[in-house]
Amino acid sequence: MARKVFFSFRYKWDSKRVQQIKQIGSIEGQTLLSSNEWEKVKSGGDAQIQRWIDGEMKGKNCQVVLIGEFTAGRKWVNYEIKKAWADGKGVLGIHIHNLKDLDGSQMNKGKNPFDDFTINGKKMSSIVKTYDPPFTTSTNVYGHIKTNIESWIEEAIRIRNDYNK
Repeated sequence: MARKVFFSFRYKWDSKRVQQIKQIGSIEGQTLLSSNEWEKVKSGGDAQIQRWIDGEMKGKNCQVVLIGEFTAGRKWVNYEIKKAWADGKGVLGIHIHNLKDLDGSQMNKGKNPFDDFTINGKKMSSIVKTYDPPFTTSTNVYGHIKTNIESWIEEAIRIRNDYNK
């Protein structure tokens, strides 16, 4: 049975890359909104965005932060990281800068968003694993993620469960 995950990412820059990850099929993620649907959620203000995030996170086993060049430090990505950890979900990061978007563009590698958080005095990045596919060719990056994402998710859930003991 596919694990249910919540994807965190910077919509403006990475939604096309994230769609590729969703197509892997071995995991079940939240519905990705079209740009029009996302604008409608945003038009309701912070309270509406938070309600949407909270609703989409319900019933998920793990949060997967898909890290592009501009992901770290984003207000809602930060909220999602805090919420996923507080809710006891597995948390992990995957760098996606070398996946091509629909225009064939790749990005620069982004900062690890977990460096900005501490858990019991330790950097969250020392607890939560972040994966950086060791390829620059988009098809190889995609293949690496496809081959490993299920085991990465299982490991993130195991790490989180062990942390609670």
